[in-house]
Amino acid sequence: MDPFPVWSGYGPAPSDCRRYLRASPGAFPSGIQEIGFDRANDEIGRLPEELLSAVLAKTTARDASRAAAVSQPFRAAADSDAVWTCFVPALTDEELEAPAPRSKKELFFLLLERPVLLQDGLMAMWLDRETLAKCYMLSARKLFIASGDMPQHWSWIPLSDSRFSQGAQLIRVTWFEIQGQIHRTMLSPNSTYVAYLVFKPVGDYPLSTMFGILRASVRTEEANLFRDVLLDEHWPPRRWRGCDVAERPRLRADGWKEVELGQFYNAGGEDGEVSFGLMETNQRGVKARLILHGIEIRCLKSG
Repeated sequence: MDPFPVWSGYGPAPSDCRRYLRASPGAFPSGIQEIGFDRANDEIGRLPEELLSAVLAKTTARDASRAAAVSQPFRAAADSDAVWTCFVPALTDEELEAPAPRSKKELFFLLLERPVLLQDGLMAMWLDRETLAKCYMLSARKLFIASGDMPQHWSWIPLSDSRFSQGAQLIRVTWFEIQGQIHRTMLSPNSTYVAYLVFKPVGDYPLSTMFGILRASVRTEEANLFRDVLLDEHWPPRRWRGCDVAERPRLRADGWKEVELGQFYNAGGEDGEVSFGLMETNQRGVKARLILHGIEIRCLKSG
């Protein structure tokens, strides 16, 4: 069930909303549960919108969305920027891709629906529907790529299946290294995140025959975490030395592949940055046939 149903209509609320009023004693002004529903509507209508907004701002985005169906006064308060400012990330209009949403509620549901390109065009952001944690995609242009500024090694190509205008296609290198970082204040507090490299192979040739086992890293002020990574789902066989424990990619719904670089916990309030990386360790041969989309940072799903 979608955790954010959008109800429409005015006047008497449906039975689900009546049950919600009785079951949520902390979500509405004191006393509503003890009086009749129609009388509650009358009493609510006499309250200042600022008071209703202040009460709803202390609840959750789901509660505010449901409250809009209670009555016209509740709807006006529940749709106000004073309420939804508490539920959306602290973004200014200048940070968002034009045109900016008309209200904070519109911004909230836009971020739930799809990634929103930030103003520099090099990062996208959205909200996880389950946890409401902020998630990000760093484009290839936002990353450090060894020899990425040398056209004989990397080529910047247009992307038709991405929010970003360009990706990086690997032409030919003998040293492969990618690094990215994000400031911890941009992330949601009390959240465990997972970083993924998002890429595509060019052709059917197994990438692992060129890249071998790569070393992925996630670095914070508290810890440096490393893991082995392969760029093919089924090659080399797991029985080969070191391949049984290496992280392997999976195919995404959008046609790209992703491989996990590592996880980290963001308690909130920390300064500094989280760094992500992927580099070769001992495979010094020629590497090619890869298109880099970027690094995605998502909230770890429960279960």
